[in-house]
Amino acid sequence: MNGYPTIALLGGGQLGRMFIENALRYPLRVEVLDPDPEAPCATLADVFRTGDLQDPATVVAHARGADVIGIEIEHVSVEALRQLKTMGKRVIPDPEVLAIIQDKGLQKQFYREHGIPTSAFVLIDHRQQLPDHTELLPGFLKARTGGYDGKGVMAIRNMEDIAAAFDGPCVLEQRVDVAKELAVIVVRDAAGAQVCYDPVEMVFDPALNLVDHLRAPARISDRIARQAHTLAERVAAAFGTPGIYAVELFLTRDGEILVNETAPRAHNSGHHTIEACGSSQFDQLLRAYLGWPLGDTGIRAPAAMINLVGEGGQGTPLLEGAEQVLRIPSTYPHLYGKKETRTGRKMGHVTVLANTHEALDKVIAEVRTHCRVVPGKPITIT
Repeated sequence: MNGYPTIALLGGGQLGRMFIENALRYPLRVEVLDPDPEAPCATLADVFRTGDLQDPATVVAHARGADVIGIEIEHVSVEALRQLKTMGKRVIPDPEVLAIIQDKGLQKQFYREHGIPTSAFVLIDHRQQLPDHTELLPGFLKARTGGYDGKGVMAIRNMEDIAAAFDGPCVLEQRVDVAKELAVIVVRDAAGAQVCYDPVEMVFDPALNLVDHLRAPARISDRIARQAHTLAERVAAAFGTPGIYAVELFLTRDGEILVNETAPRAHNSGHHTIEACGSSQFDQLLRAYLGWPLGDTGIRAPAAMINLVGEGGQGTPLLEGAEQVLRIPSTYPHLYGKKETRTGRKMGHVTVLANTHEALDKVIAEVRTHCRVVPGKPITIT
């Protein structure tokens, strides 16, 4: 490690904050661009700038002096990333990969073209086309662009739901009979070498359509785990460029594994790796940025990650119950430093290590009983 490389990060949220927390171990600079002057990265970045992530001129000006450009959110200017790549910058993810992933329609077509199993789907331009595709009902309607954290997705069960469907370019996907929702994070270097983490099992909050908690490794057979590994590695190899790929999978009740979506960045399904694995997803991403050897993905013990999501409306965040949680061995709260809580907003998470999944059950229940983020006075432990 000669010199002090500079990484220009687009997005200053919690993923960027956790990336910087890891990067502080090394002699380098991280410069962050985000539209929110109070974003979680604002107090940690070497340089923090406010600006529009979708404006090409703003993004290029921010990253012009950097060696590497990365993202912590997909909704950034691909045009700017293309310009920066032509300037000789190392851009991860590759702009063409990001262009595909930003558009859920292009992403689904990519899987089909590469023989990667995914649920049946059709692309539509407006809701008036939905009655032509009732063979895919019940299904889910997804906005092709702009969705995140369950937003931009709605269930379409029957003809009656079509009248209330949102309009514009969408993907209509046939609902599959899901036994478990899994995720596998794959890291790929510039030479094409890949490593991946154990599959994790994601348990969703049905009301918020967000991950409530995850377990690692997933409670699946060795055969299914190998299949999940292989499929996720096929996805990363198909994209064919360095970076981190969080591949979300459906395990159906008849044992088939389908790709749902891919994120070309650090991901909620990998937060447990900070404490549970030899090299966290954030350390792996740094290694990919700087061309360092990929790290150890082995898991030390069964782990759970419980999301802390805002409850009770909007206001200054107050964390309740942390004192009880801090008494539990091998339990690690993470707070994201967001200045405002609101119902359904991710405010932090708690990672737990234990000897068995049964022990994890008890701690998950205890965290859920005691730990809440609600509007109140400035964040504190009570």
